Amino acid sequence: MPTLTFPLSKRLSLAIAAAFVLLTAAPLLDGQVEASQNIEVTAEPLPSAYGAPTSFSQSRFSPLTNAYVLPPGAVYASLIYEDDVVHFRNPDHLWTQEVEVGLPYRINVAIENNIQRYDGDLQDATFSFEARYALADWDKIPLNPTIFAEYKTGIGDILHDEGAPTPAHKFGPGGFDKSTEIPDAYELRLLLSEDFFDRIEWALNTFFEQETAGDRGREWGIAQSLVTPIHLFHEGPAPTDTKDMQPSAALLEELKAGIECQFRSFSDKGSRGTPYNSFVIGPTVAWRMPHNARLDISPLFGVNHKSPVMELFVVFSYYFGGGPGAEAGGEAPASTRNR
Repeated sequence: MPTLTFPLSKRLSLAIAAAFVLLTAAPLLDGQVEASQNIEVTAEPLPSAYGAPTSFSQSRFSPLTNAYVLPPGAVYASLIYEDDVVHFRNPDHLWTQEVEVGLPYRINVAIENNIQRYDGDLQDATFSFEARYALADWDKIPLNPTIFAEYKTGIGDILHDEGAPTPAHKFGPGGFDKSTEIPDAYELRLLLSEDFFDRIEWALNTFFEQETAGDRGREWGIAQSLVTPIHLFHEGPAPTDTKDMQPSAALLEELKAGIECQFRSFSDKGSRGTPYNSFVIGPTVAWRMPHNARLDISPLFGVNHKSPVMELFVVFSYYFGGGPGAEAGGEAPASTRNR
């Protein structure tokens, strides 16, 4: 485990979001210490993917965004809960199980299953196959572009209208017709991500989804996340070398906070000229627990009456495999900073 020597305390930093995001800030410790004191990074390390910081070497950067790829041999598993609160209808509850595997040469493959509960109905809604490819090793191309492709197979039925929030009586005496099957769809994304000054971590996803049958629903949009690490300090073990009389402290980076937002535009074959547009924004917090587990929470709020009232995301994930040095098809890691 490498030892990094730098002042014990951190400076207060103010992070300014780009594009749609407004402002986010996170307090860091500030002060001075004696030159003889060391900080030893003793947190359990995660592997780097092709030279990327470990923050970007995981399948999901935040509940809304993905960034870069996994190292070869790594496996990422997650359970995602989403609660959509929308005007004029009951909340929509979604549970998604996701497993992604890192392959050599900056390639990942994944499967995803979505379970939905709405208005008393519980169903297995969709099953997806995913793949992503990073165009180059980390920092060889500005913003580290990564291509994402997904094919989604419909299993259940469409339980509510996918357009703008609409009162139930607008659908007639029987309400919305729930007998229509969910059509298959494909989705393409461009993933961009960067680490600025070792203090600000940013990811932006543009996406386009097209249904292949039914009313041929189409959705496109932009999701963006910006977080900053909050370092927590703990006392480390006594030095094993009796000649080393310098005190040390263990640095464990286990909490990140920031802001994220998403713009979405949806239309079907009958409403191409008048799409349903929505925008949500809110805070996001990620806590890295022991043994490579992580918990992300993002409550996002709509900005107008056409947007959801709230979208709550809770993601529990576990990362294993892909040990240090597993860099097939890429260069050696350039950073070992933990997330």
